[in-house]
Formats: sequence, C-alpha cells, structure tokens
Amino acid sequence: MTLIKSIKQGHPGSLFSAFLYFDISFMVWVLLGPLALYVTQDLALTSTQKGIMVAFPLLGGAFLRLPAGFLTDYLGPKKTGMLGLVLTMIPLIWGWLFAGSFSQILAMGLLLGVAGASFAVALPLASRWYPAEHQGMAMGIAGAGNSGTVVAALAAPQLAAIWGWHTVFGLALIPVLVTLAIFFILAKDSPSQPKPQKFRSYLQILKVSDCWWFNFFYAVTFGGFVGLASYLPIFFHDQYGLSKVMAGNLMALCVFAGSFFRPVGGYLSDRLGGVKVLSVLFVSVALLTAGMGMLPSLKWGVFFLFLTLLCLGMGNGSVFQIIPQRFKAEVGVMTGIVGAAGGLGGFFLPTVFGLLKDVTGSFGSGFFAFSGIVFCGFVSLVFIYQRSWKRRKWLVSPESSQGLTPSGRVSMNVVWGG
Repeated sequence: MTLIKSIKQGHPGSLFSAFLYFDISFMVWVLLGPLALYVTQDLALTSTQKGIMVAFPLLGGAFLRLPAGFLTDYLGPKKTGMLGLVLTMIPLIWGWLFAGSFSQILAMGLLLGVAGASFAVALPLASRWYPAEHQGMAMGIAGAGNSGTVVAALAAPQLAAIWGWHTVFGLALIPVLVTLAIFFILAKDSPSQPKPQKFRSYLQILKVSDCWWFNFFYAVTFGGFVGLASYLPIFFHDQYGLSKVMAGNLMALCVFAGSFFRPVGGYLSDRLGGVKVLSVLFVSVALLTAGMGMLPSLKWGVFFLFLTLLCLGMGNGSVFQIIPQRFKAEVGVMTGIVGAAGGLGGFFLPTVFGLLKDVTGSFGSGFFAFSGIVFCGFVSLVFIYQRSWKRRKWLVSPESSQGLTPSGRVSMNVVWGG
C-alpha cells in the first residue's frame, strides 16, 4: 500500500495538524539555544548562567508533559493542543517586549516548556485515528516534528543578526498563530478516544523498578540529545571562536543527524534487538564524548558531535522499542513518565556543562562527565538485562518479531516521539 493510501486510512487533516503542531512547538521550545549567544552578550552571563538559561525550557517541558497528557485524555487532543498553542504565545510575547534580565529570561524559558509538552498531545491526536497496521506511519509523520529544532537552529541566529534577539521571539508568533488556525480547522478528535487514565496509574507504575531503569536510559539518550543541541551554539562560539550564525548552522547540522536517525534506531532494534542496539550506541556515545573531552580541532569536533547526536537519536528509538515489550498495557502512561525523565536529563546536561566550565576553565570536563554517565548507562543496561530481563523472557527475539501482530508488538508506534 502506498503512503498516500495509508494516510487516507485515518484522518489526514488531523495527521497533518499533529505534525505541524509538533514541529512549530519544538522550534519554539529550543529557541533559546540558537539565540543564547545574543542573549548572553547583552546580559554578560557566566558559563554557569549560560548553561542554566538554555536548560530552563527543557525543565519546563519535563514538568508539563504529564499535565499535558492528563488534559489530552480529559479534554481531547484538539482542545489541549489549541490551549497549548495559546499558552505558548505568552513567553514569546514576554521575550519580544519585556525580557531584559537574567531572572526574566529564566521565567520566560520555563514557560517555553509549554511548547515542549506538545509531545503528549500531537502523538495521541495522530495515532488514535489509525488502525494498528498503520500506526508506525502515523507516528512517524507526527513525530517528524522533531525537525523543528533544525528550523530554529538555522533561522533564529540569522534573524537575530538582522533584527535582534527580542524580535525573533515576536516573529515566532507568526508560525504559532498560523498553526493555531490550521489546527482549529483541520484537527479532529478521534471517536475511538480511550477513557482517561487515572492519576494513580502513574503512581502505581512508579513502584515498578523497570520504570526507573527506562527513565534513566531515556534521560541519557533524549536528555543528551536535546541538552547538547541546546548547548552547542555556546560551545562552538566559545571554544572555536565561530560567529553566532555559523555556530547555529553547525548546531543544525548535528541536530539534523539526531532527529532523522531516530527511526533508524527503532528499525534496527526491531531487526537486531533493542538491548543489543542500545548497548552498542551507549558505548559509541561514551567513546565519542570522551574524544570530545580532548577538545579536538573544529573539523574533528564537528565530526564527533555529528556522530554523537546521531547515536543519541538512534538511542531514543531503541529505548522506545523496548518499552512496549515490557509495558504492553501501560505504553501511554510510560510514554508520559519516560518523556518527562528525558526532559529532566536535558535540563541537567547544559547546567552541569556550564558549571564545570566555570570550575575547571575547560569544556572538556563536561564531555568527560557525560561520557562517564553514558558508560554507566551501558553497564546498567547489561546488568539489568542479565539479572532480570533475560531471565523473565519478556523481550521479543528479532527472529520471532516478524510473526507478531500489531497488538503484540507496538515498537514502531512511538519511535519518533520526543
């Protein structure tokens, strides 16, 4: 069946709305990263303050993903998405007209987390319209909104160079308003929307130790991806002396790799096994970031970081390939919890990078620290697999995956989500 025919099996308008909402929201969510060099120049911030500044939107997104999931269940994705877009305008207006101090930037950044919570709205809007055999297609299109990070990295620095960083926040209101109008016209809630999850479902699943292992693994992969992406303009500028625009362009190059190779991680995990693929990716990232700790030349630095974000993006797909096998009946709840953990990981990475830069005087210490954390992720994965997962035999072998029904294996449903 062709892609067009697959799209027509559900509701094309809702599918497009989900993609557009996710794409524009992701663009807004990470906007402070590409603009960080302009903001820090005006406010004369320390390295620690720079790291905290770009990390605060990620913290806001982490905390708001769970409430967004609740509202999606109770109000429906359309109403929740429209509410999210309206609320997203508040920090943009604040950044455009008022933000002029470090404390105001932090508060505005925290509110930008509303855009980061779009993950919990866009994916259900798309997936609930499509049958199981087309879930991978629907989630792939909706989740391609990760590319909004690339849009922000390419456009924001160049616009700021012309009109100033305050104006960029004002200009971002235009695509948000256009998206709101399209969302209102085209998006429609599925008649098969499931009953809302009760809050105690989240509390009960937090008692399961495997939930916390997945939180840790996703905090490393997605947290590493979005945290590094937000911090790269600062690193490229301060370490290699690049212009603000060029630093943004190199950020876009590296982020592109992570965004578009995420489904590759899910695909390979389906074929080879999620634990095996994630193990290789953890080791690869640990080695690459250890190499970055040596602060190589720009050419090798870009090469290492390109591969690092590529592997982290694939790792995101691998984590979400394993989760549905362990939590078949609780995939929705786990998506919200693990997604929030990923956002928290993204908050800590640039914060620690900035702090270590001030303490040691070198960016290398941050990369070495992250390399150690990633290697701990590898050791933890091997440990929990050998001690529990292998013995309990809930993991599906690659050889048998081809014969499973969609209800028995839903890994590709969520490989694209943020």
